[in-house]
Amino acid sequence: MNGDLTSANPAKAGRLSGEVGEAHQVTQLLADWRQGEEAALEKLTPLVYEELRRLAHRYMAGQQPDHTLQTTALVNEAYLRLVDQTKPSFANRSHFFAVAATAMRQILVNHAKAQQRLKRGGGASKVDLDTAALISPEQTKTVLDVDEALERLAELDSRKAQVVELKYFGGLNQDEIAEVLKISIVTVRRDWLFARAWLYTELQNVA
Repeated sequence: MNGDLTSANPAKAGRLSGEVGEAHQVTQLLADWRQGEEAALEKLTPLVYEELRRLAHRYMAGQQPDHTLQTTALVNEAYLRLVDQTKPSFANRSHFFAVAATAMRQILVNHAKAQQRLKRGGGASKVDLDTAALISPEQTKTVLDVDEALERLAELDSRKAQVVELKYFGGLNQDEIAEVLKISIVTVRRDWLFARAWLYTELQNVA
């Protein structure tokens, strides 16, 4: 009696088919990138970025302006939506989170800058008010300060900056960071301790 619900709803069937196709595409791109094809990363990043933006819009619907965005939960959901779950693997997950960490950093920084423009009253008509509410006003300066400090750290040691980006913006644990960067967990721990101390000093100077 229930029948095929998607056959009775062509729009839903088309949407589900598109989601499945996108999941296969993302999974294949992850596999290609893991095997050393840098071009796959260029195709993968915008897919992840746009999905995170869509999810962020949904998360923020009806929320108060001081709502704190749970970036790790957001990245987790994007992974579940974008990656083909019939082919799960640890490497897929960790490598996906590496792309998502960069995308999440870009999104948060863009929104922090949008909030600053709104606060100054400049260019308000060009700012997306929904996305500008992604982070609380108190977090705006912190996000921008961390981003700028990471840029400086990357000039000194790009790997340590990557460790921070993966942990701070992507929510990866030490095992996953080690997998993505192809280094030992001991090295991840050492890099994180150094980077955290270095960033603390840098952020104190701009406080």
